[in-house]
Amino acid sequence: MSAYAIKTTDGWALIDTVHEPFVDALLANLKKVGVPLNDIKLVLMTHGHFDHVGGYARLRKLLPNARFCMQAKGWEEAHADSARSHRFEMPVGEETVVKDGDVITLGDNAFEVLSTPGHTWGTTSYAYWVNRGAKRYRAVTIGGQGLNAISGPEQIDAFIASMTRLGQTTPAIEVDMTAHPFSTGLTEKIPAICSLRAGDAHPLVDRAGYLARLDKLIADAKRYRKEKYPNL
Repeated sequence: MSAYAIKTTDGWALIDTVHEPFVDALLANLKKVGVPLNDIKLVLMTHGHFDHVGGYARLRKLLPNARFCMQAKGWEEAHADSARSHRFEMPVGEETVVKDGDVITLGDNAFEVLSTPGHTWGTTSYAYWVNRGAKRYRAVTIGGQGLNAISGPEQIDAFIASMTRLGQTTPAIEVDMTAHPFSTGLTEKIPAICSLRAGDAHPLVDRAGYLARLDKLIADAKRYRKEKYPNL
């Protein structure tokens, strides 16, 4: 799992909360790169699985100026998972419910809410802007791209529709800030990113690679549906 901090002219947005015991590492990394906790204004959560919202209870106490946002179904799934598994705490209250198509403005950035059911029914993705020097690129954090919580063929169909939609957004997405770095090789790209020089191509600006990954996910999902539900 991962969490991303996006700087704006009016504070920071954080995407996902990770989970214990990794909240300490998240807090240490925020401090290391100079993100004051009081300056985090938005926490955009992608879905209700514990590895994405497990840090909610703790961070809610540490980020006094932040709104914690997720779709209604995501909140529902998070509270249900917490009650069922007892792996993490989900305090009731202080929730901001967002819906598909909402645009949350913070300073000079705007975070578009994209309902992308499939991984769970309440999965949300967020599209936003990232800068490198004077250039601006459209980025996305996709809430989930695994088929490990499928309840039936309808959910696979929803997943396929969501992945298709993510390849057709306007503005076109060029930067894939995945919620799970292992799925794109992002972790392995960190040394190259850290050693970039002015004028070097950035390895994360890769629309062709992004679209190819979506195409593979769609093909794999179609094959999985056919194998698991051959008569439906």
